[in-house]
Amino acid sequence: MEKIRGIYAASMSILDENLALDVKKTIKHAENLIDTGCHGVAIFGSTGQAQLLSVSEKISLLNDLSKSKYKDYYLIGTGFNSLTETINFISISKSLGFAKYLIMPPAYYKYGHEEVFNFYSKIINTHQDIKIILYNFEKLCGYKFSPESVQKIVSKFPSQVVGVKDSSYNLFENLKIDGFSLLPGSELKLLKGLELGCSGVITATCNVTSSMARKVFDDFHNKKEQTENEKLCKVRAIFDQYNLISALHTFLGKRESFYNNILPPLSILNEEKKEKLILELNSIDFKL
Repeated sequence: MEKIRGIYAASMSILDENLALDVKKTIKHAENLIDTGCHGVAIFGSTGQAQLLSVSEKISLLNDLSKSKYKDYYLIGTGFNSLTETINFISISKSLGFAKYLIMPPAYYKYGHEEVFNFYSKIINTHQDIKIILYNFEKLCGYKFSPESVQKIVSKFPSQVVGVKDSSYNLFENLKIDGFSLLPGSELKLLKGLELGCSGVITATCNVTSSMARKVFDDFHNKKEQTENEKLCKVRAIFDQYNLISALHTFLGKRESFYNNILPPLSILNEEKKEKLILELNSIDFKL
């Protein structure tokens, strides 16, 4: 079983003034995250506004992303409710050389473990040569994986289902599968997760904390004293007071104005919240 290990950012999508995906800037942003500490980057996750982008924009980005010097470091999120669109998008991604996918169960509809097992089975029976990171985030899709449901999928598809991003936080302390990647969705869980045997994290705020998170990861594995974890957790706790996507775009928009472009119904923070965010980050001396 292939292990997905390290610090992964759920990367942001950069838009132009007409709210179209800016392919070059989005890829540059992702590459910069790897340059500043991330082991890899998840493209088209929820932080990347995947559900709000058009299919044609996603395909356009994949075409250029396949030429990136960090091509093998990317996890590709699908971000579709439709099983057919998910399968078709994977077909296109595979043709460009991508093999690792972050896939969440469909949102809106109510269903149980058997239906989720069937959903992933349909994908894998069509694409047996891919690696899947399950995306456990009940807040977004309405479904929460149990340890038993993950174990069932992995036992059936051990070569394809290689890990889980746990943003509901009910798995990373309780699920134990040899060679399986457990990646909590917050830096608040990073150090504890590592102590429990987790593989790393996949998080939104690593768009701004990549170097700090990497130091926590490296210091743990090198058995060094932790000097950054407390501050890393404070940064995450501050961002957690807001919609993460809005807060990240607002914060980075102070440096580059194009980060202020965001797809409705999302928006950047209003002036009152923006001022509060910046003051709180300044109070702990956090800067990029």
